[in-house]
Amino acid sequence: MKWMNAEEMLRRAEAPLFWVGAFTVASLALWMLYRLLSGFRIWVLGNGQLLSPKLGKWAVVTGATDGIGKSYAEELARRGFALMLISRSQDKLDFVAKSLEEQFNVETRTIAVDFGKTDIYTKIEAGLAGLEIGVLVNNVGVSYPYPEYFLHIPDLDNFITNLINVNMTSVCQVILVLNLHCCDFLRSKGVILNISSASGMYPVPLLTVYSATKAFMDFFSRGLQEEYRRQGVIIQSVLPFFVATKMTRIRKPTLDKPTPERYVAAELTTVGLQSQTNGYFPHAVMGWLTTKLVPISLVIFFGARMNRLQRTGYLQRRKLREQKNGGGFKTD
Repeated sequence: MKWMNAEEMLRRAEAPLFWVGAFTVASLALWMLYRLLSGFRIWVLGNGQLLSPKLGKWAVVTGATDGIGKSYAEELARRGFALMLISRSQDKLDFVAKSLEEQFNVETRTIAVDFGKTDIYTKIEAGLAGLEIGVLVNNVGVSYPYPEYFLHIPDLDNFITNLINVNMTSVCQVILVLNLHCCDFLRSKGVILNISSASGMYPVPLLTVYSATKAFMDFFSRGLQEEYRRQGVIIQSVLPFFVATKMTRIRKPTLDKPTPERYVAAELTTVGLQSQTNGYFPHAVMGWLTTKLVPISLVIFFGARMNRLQRTGYLQRRKLREQKNGGGFKTD
């Protein structure tokens, strides 16, 4: 009797279980199809025509004299934007501005300021006043000279202040200047690209302060996007992994460590399609692996291990240089 009851129960459950399974398989298939089509839309078709001077005559790029910032300036100039370049060195600004004018026949202006200071924004406001700005690239940034434990960082007080001013305060203040004092940017259609870092996707030991500032930049960008997207503004958080620049000290580009020119060309096709992006398909794969597939504890562990090795190598090389030059050296 009990066997018959069990068999009857299974027979009655057969149809519901079939439909539950069918619904699950169909949902997974639809989700995979959606992800494939989304990936094709972003990484193959792209949105390359969105950024044009129709948004506004001028593009503003901070940290514009080297690496990714310089490549953004070049790519935007190629698309016909006039360029306002903001960096610390006037000589480097003049060199890049002249190069853009000669190569792309565009108008350029420059503002030389040190983003490590907080009294610079009146000068920036005066330089931007009256310009029809369509694109802002908040690229200026600074990192550690080498991976180091927090309490062992040389001149720690000034280091913290400088890193926060350059990597965090500048992002908020430049957007504030654009909005309140120049062109009401957040209430009109425009594009803001905040160049964060993949280091902001999870804690990176021995680069802890840098990683935290880049996490702030990512959260700030995504929150601001939700606040102002209904006004037609696009605010994108850009989180690159390694790019072959002076900051990363990578000299030879590879598939996963592209030149800044290659990275920027790929990243600009994602504008308007992703509010948070790694910007470059191999980096997107790396971002998926390190945030979705691999446990965060392992990512942190291996990040710390890699940075400890880099720290040891740097200190050993520095000690050899000091000994060669006849100076003393002390390690912690």
